[in-house]
Amino acid sequence: MTIKNFLLPPEIIYGAGAVENTGAATRKLKGNKALIVTDEVMVNTGLVEKVIRGLENSGLGYSIYDQVSMEPTIEFVEEGLGVYKQNECDCIVAVGGGSPIDAAKAIAVMVNNPGSIKDYMGIEKIKYKGAPLMAVPTTAGTGSEATRVTIITDTSTDTKMLLLSSHLTPDVAVVDPLLTLSKPKGLTAATGIDALTHAIEAYVSIKAQPLTDIYALSAIKLISGNLRQAWANGNNLEARENTMLGSLQAGIAFSNSSVALVHGMSRPIGANFHVAHGDSNAALLGEVMEFSVIGNPARFARIALAMGENIEGLTNLEAAEKAVTAVKRLISDIKIPSLKELGVNRKELERLAPKMAADAINSGSPGNNPRQATEEEIINLYKLAYGQ
Repeated sequence: MTIKNFLLPPEIIYGAGAVENTGAATRKLKGNKALIVTDEVMVNTGLVEKVIRGLENSGLGYSIYDQVSMEPTIEFVEEGLGVYKQNECDCIVAVGGGSPIDAAKAIAVMVNNPGSIKDYMGIEKIKYKGAPLMAVPTTAGTGSEATRVTIITDTSTDTKMLLLSSHLTPDVAVVDPLLTLSKPKGLTAATGIDALTHAIEAYVSIKAQPLTDIYALSAIKLISGNLRQAWANGNNLEARENTMLGSLQAGIAFSNSSVALVHGMSRPIGANFHVAHGDSNAALLGEVMEFSVIGNPARFARIALAMGENIEGLTNLEAAEKAVTAVKRLISDIKIPSLKELGVNRKELERLAPKMAADAINSGSPGNNPRQATEEEIINLYKLAYGQ
């Protein structure tokens, strides 16, 4: 067997009410004053207050940086780092979706590493471990609380920089489904399909391994079996809990086996049209799956099985096609918008598509896809995802 490496957070606290443990967990990290990295929505909806109560109950101090109003940029990282230093914090607690958590990861490593965050774009370029970091996700989507990846936008070049390092993995993930009950339908749908994308790409990636397969297939089953219910009734705690567990498992899986073509194509959409990462992944998934099945029908057949499809008596390719149909049906049922419905301009997409396709390939993620895509094929996939 080829030697593999498998990483996940040292501690995961999971379940309804888990947020009450933030103070005790921060104490274990030897923190005395936390910088809470979040956004104003999290503050205004009272979700940050739940974390603050946990810190205060353990006698801990805190400061708040709540300006991560969009997908994280170099400016957010620099501002947050300044607040951390000015207030003499010694640990970081990220509260929110993927954007605050990704920003917090970058801030944490910059506490102990010189220069700018853009100096560390790429794989394993971060030399020193950062400040102690806890991640408290409020959406069931990115899985960022369990990954060694962050995406930071360089606004001077409209480049979404991917940073991958073991030093980016949070020390503690606090995963509480109660924090997702207030999420609107559109966000529930987009983040849920984002998480399903992570699981599917982790499973079909050429870098998949036995341990990631376990997490990925479990995530596919949990998300596909519960996302409709979570979308239809936001107060369905069982469905919320299962989709959040699936998101966590998907994050663990893709952090160790990497993502593939969907993510490679998604980043240029975000950079050029400022579409949220989860929305662009969701808009691309069905078309990219249909393109990719021929590259590894057996794996896509097992995805169909994990989604509850009856594949008895079918060839692997026939079963694989049922996986595509099942995913497209789920996307339709929860009203995932096309790129057109997300406000992407067709003429601009056609103009930028060649560069976007080249950028996608250069990101490296498409190289993990079971079917390799040329620039021309990626351009065509963008057109299909745009919609009629």
